[in-house]
Amino acid sequence: MIESLPQSIRNELHAAQSKAAAKKSRLRIMVNGESYRIERMTGSGFALNMDDAPKLRGLVDIYDGGRHVSQCLIIAAAQDGEQMVYDFKRNTAAGDGAPLDFERLENAPIALLGR
Repeated sequence: MIESLPQSIRNELHAAQSKAAAKKSRLRIMVNGESYRIERMTGSGFALNMDDAPKLRGLVDIYDGGRHVSQCLIIAAAQDGEQMVYDFKRNTAAGDGAPLDFERLENAPIALLGR
C-alpha cells in the first residue's frame, strides 16, 4: 500500500518515523566530549542519523540516559539509507564499582557495628 504513495509522501513518512524513533531512544554515545543519539542498536553495533554522524572510529562510551552502559571500540561499517552503521570491535560492559583484587567470601559481614 505504501508503494502506491508518491515518493515525496514516502520520504516524509520515513522522516517522521525516524524522528519518533529518535525521541523514544534514550541511548547515546559520548566521544571527545560530544554526544550523539543512537537511533538503532543491534547485536553487533549501532546506527546514528546520517546528518549527525561523524566518521567515528575508536573508543566511545554508550549511555542510557545518565547511566554508563558500556565502553566500545568501534569502526564505521556502512551507510544504510539515512543512517550510518557502526560495528563493535569490542564491547565491554561498564561496572558500577572498582574491580576487586581478592575473593569476597559469600558469608562475610557487610559492615562492623561499633559499641
